[in-house]
Amino acid sequence: MDDLDQLEAQSIFILREAYRKLKPLAMLWSLGKDSNVMVWLARKAFLGRVPFPVMHVDTGKKFPEMYQFRDEYTKKWNLDLLLGDCPAVEEIDPTLPPAARSAARKTAGLAAMIEKYKLAGVIAGIRRDEQATRAKERVFSPRGAGHKWDVRNQPPEFWDQYATPHEAGMHIRVHPLLAWREIDIWRYIEREGIPLVDLYFSKNGKRYRSLGDQDITNPVESNASTVAEVIAELETSRTSERAGRAMDHESEDAFERLRVAGYL
Repeated sequence: MDDLDQLEAQSIFILREAYRKLKPLAMLWSLGKDSNVMVWLARKAFLGRVPFPVMHVDTGKKFPEMYQFRDEYTKKWNLDLLLGDCPAVEEIDPTLPPAARSAARKTAGLAAMIEKYKLAGVIAGIRRDEQATRAKERVFSPRGAGHKWDVRNQPPEFWDQYATPHEAGMHIRVHPLLAWREIDIWRYIEREGIPLVDLYFSKNGKRYRSLGDQDITNPVESNASTVAEVIAELETSRTSERAGRAMDHESEDAFERLRVAGYL
């Protein structure tokens, strides 16, 4: 097997383990490249059908292209879509910097959905290389009462053995893409022909490397207008994938504060 085959097999194993051990279970679908790869892997893992709901925690501030993609591929992929709204920014911790405070609306929106559907597990498409705080995650990461992440008290994961402790008020975050890199995602998209929101491709010399809310996400300079050109660009780029995310430039600890509180 090549490296993509190995990553695919590992992710499929993780998804099947999650489905076997955690019920009820749901998958976060943010409509971005990683999220679409995750849905694609789930369809492969379960013979073309995703056997659990996908959840979109909607801030109401996504790009129109993202909503169009969601509606189109919910039908094409026959997904059981759960939609959740987010509270107004005025209800969010005022000590957070402005962009992080806006992003934190999703934390509250996700918490409400977890409680509404009494979820034992939530599958999320994070990667270790995307942001330093995410490198502290486990594949199966317990979240305590109040959806809190205890960074310093995570279970060991040896020989692909994943612990799923369960106590009142807690749930497990499952991360099937944790071992993937950004360039792996793009190479897999190329190999599999996975559809994407076209904002990832250059228009007028700019494209988005990471998609979020319109008011806190910015494009980067790029002439890459095809998947192959994006891959070639990434092979030489030294720019951070999240360079266009406003909250990553506000304060050193803002992202970890969000993650500890239950951020996606």
